[in-house]
Amino acid sequence: MNETWLVVGLGNPGADYERTRHNIGQKVIDQLAADHGLNFKLHKARALVAEGRLGIGGPRVVLAKPLSYMNLSGGPVSALAKFYDISVERLLPVHDELDIPFGDVRLKRGGGEGGHNGLRDISKAFGTKDYHRVRVGIGRPPGRMDVADFVLKPFSSTENKELPFLIDAGADAVLALITLGLTDAQQKVHAPR
Repeated sequence: MNETWLVVGLGNPGADYERTRHNIGQKVIDQLAADHGLNFKLHKARALVAEGRLGIGGPRVVLAKPLSYMNLSGGPVSALAKFYDISVERLLPVHDELDIPFGDVRLKRGGGEGGHNGLRDISKAFGTKDYHRVRVGIGRPPGRMDVADFVLKPFSSTENKELPFLIDAGADAVLALITLGLTDAQQKVHAPR
């Protein structure tokens, strides 16, 4: 049985989207790679991929950043799962979440996609919604701002001051879920600060 986890940072490709709220999942993946000395390379599944262990003797992972647009994430993610022979039980998308306040991170398995088109496409590609997720809170748009406009805007100057802590919390949540299991990781990550 393959013990490797496929940890996918959702986002949109290109410099125009790099600093947007929608790309927080990719920022978390970048942090994990940097923390553990893993380097990304281009994969034929239309993704940037870094393979290795999270720490000495730690869990084996494939960190991936699809090069498709967010709403077409399912193709590259399912191609990577097939290539590395990773089951849906070891799939872990990391994504932005409107329904969680900025600064908070939540873990879950299964359930709805909450209108998130990247998750919707992954669920369609795998034929199930029953996979783990690291949900990185970006909060709701202010006033009557359109959700699509909000997620495609950069973080505010106030949020940017807190952003490194949120990215670290997301990376810690990934590691906790993989090493502790969902229930114990939720108790650790969801505990009040």
